[in-house]
Amino acid sequence: MNTRKPPQRRFGSKDPRVEQPEVVPGLAARLVASSALADVMSGANALDDRFAPDGALSKAVDLDARDKALARSIATVSLRRLGTIRSALGKLLENGMPKKAGALEWILVTGAAQILFLDAPDHAAVDLAVRSVRRDPKTAAFAALTNAVLRNLARRVEEFRDNDDPFIDTPPWLATRWRRTYGEEAARAIAAAHQTEPTLDITARDDVPGWADKLGGKVLSTGSIRISSHAPVTELPGFDEGQWWVQDVSAAIPARLLHARSGERIVDLCAAPGGKAAQLAAAGAQVVALDRSAERLKRLSANLARLGLDAEMQVGDATTYGGGPFDAVLLDAPCSSTGTIRRHPDVAWSKKTTDLTALSSMQSKMLDRATRLLVPGGRLVYCVCSLEPEEGEQQIAALLRRNPDVERWPIEAGEAGVQPEWINPAGELRTLPSHLPDPDPRSAGMDGFFAARLRRRG
Repeated sequence: MNTRKPPQRRFGSKDPRVEQPEVVPGLAARLVASSALADVMSGANALDDRFAPDGALSKAVDLDARDKALARSIATVSLRRLGTIRSALGKLLENGMPKKAGALEWILVTGAAQILFLDAPDHAAVDLAVRSVRRDPKTAAFAALTNAVLRNLARRVEEFRDNDDPFIDTPPWLATRWRRTYGEEAARAIAAAHQTEPTLDITARDDVPGWADKLGGKVLSTGSIRISSHAPVTELPGFDEGQWWVQDVSAAIPARLLHARSGERIVDLCAAPGGKAAQLAAAGAQVVALDRSAERLKRLSANLARLGLDAEMQVGDATTYGGGPFDAVLLDAPCSSTGTIRRHPDVAWSKKTTDLTALSSMQSKMLDRATRLLVPGGRLVYCVCSLEPEEGEQQIAALLRRNPDVERWPIEAGEAGVQPEWINPAGELRTLPSHLPDPDPRSAGMDGFFAARLRRRG
């Protein structure tokens, strides 16, 4: 009698010799995490796109909610501390990272991330990493190496996790730019802020103190609420009832600076995902929400419906849009997003300096169009979630030089809860990830944002 067990089939392959990932608990999540990391580092997809409900994750493997969250957590911390992890692996790999080894680097990186920065048991991180490399013919020969390197790392965690140089997790080109723009001390503070997982900020429609109390959060000077819950957002009180929406404290300031009034016609250019449009609609304005993507506008419309708010959706290009005139315009322009690295660490590794040229050109065209949409005396707030002056301060200086019909309307300390250190000498908003200090690092910080407020003369 033949008692040999039939071979199990490899997931996504016709090879009958390799077991499916779901046979081993936790393996599928690790495979998705390393695959997502490889995808991001190749420039194929942003991390948010990879983990979107209708994105590549759902096509890769059917994970339950818990494993999806785990996979994303592993990929996120791998990117947030990529410099530290690569430095540690470099010291443990005597002959360097093997060449032509497929996904080995990303399996090692995600395994190291779990050992150094997550609560996963070391033995589980090592075992699942070894199982991961054994599943791919390109990496299978490195199973023993993977086991040895990660076990050695687990024995020397403190040696590799603690580092006094915050720039270790910052790409050199960004570190150089921030030193030049903000000075050594501020640049180091920015880099350090990016190393810590941020908390969640929300904007409440009303009763801000009440919702802060219900959610166990605290009210910030701007009126945003900062909460520390790790529960899924959709399970928090008030979400289904549309009482609040997720929005970083920095991202909530520009719409407040517009001082929208009931009945005013306001266009939100580049409106998706919709937090700023929601703020304007909640103030009673008649909002036109413009975006190039019809799909993104569908999601924006669904978000507004949950909140019980309304806006007119228009698909269009902000560089050529011919609507108006409007009492006010909000332009949250596409940008390098380097101000959001604390929340989206993949930005640090997916962007490059050459991106700024194309982005800056598009921003200039959008600004010129935005000023033409205003009634005489109309207001314009331009903002970007970028730390790069080409996308912020330099854009406004150039606009004022070429358009004498526009003047700066300086932002004042205390207005919309803006603190004095967030305002530059020209009266523009410049927040940094190191702003809003707190004894608890996880409760500190904010996205890096630039915003300028302008008026059309007359």
